[in-house]
Amino acid sequence: MAGTRRNDFEDMLPMMAEKLGGEGLIRELCNGFRLLMDKEKGLITFESLKKNSAFLGLQDLRDDELQSMVREGDVNGDGGLDQMEFCVLMFRLSPELMQKSEDWLEYALQQEFNTARFDGK
Repeated sequence: MAGTRRNDFEDMLPMMAEKLGGEGLIRELCNGFRLLMDKEKGLITFESLKKNSAFLGLQDLRDDELQSMVREGDVNGDGGLDQMEFCVLMFRLSPELMQKSEDWLEYALQQEFNTARFDGK
């Protein structure tokens, strides 16, 4: 992705997470997925991303840049992004949010460990 657009995106996602909380952010990512997906396939394809790219402010990206975004997130190799792949890609594009996610996970695991230890489990 073009440098300034990617930087703008990276700055916005952590702010959204802070404002909306974890559940709210996931809900908004799911809404974004539904907005961008091909309704018949239930996936974000290159074609649906190109058609709906203006919703994300990405209308100026070249076809090869849009294709690269789909390829980067397409873990299962089906040529499109399902909802989970899209959410993971959005987190991967935001290093600050990834760090916060790791911190949240570490905290949750520590809480689980402390609870289990005191319950005698």
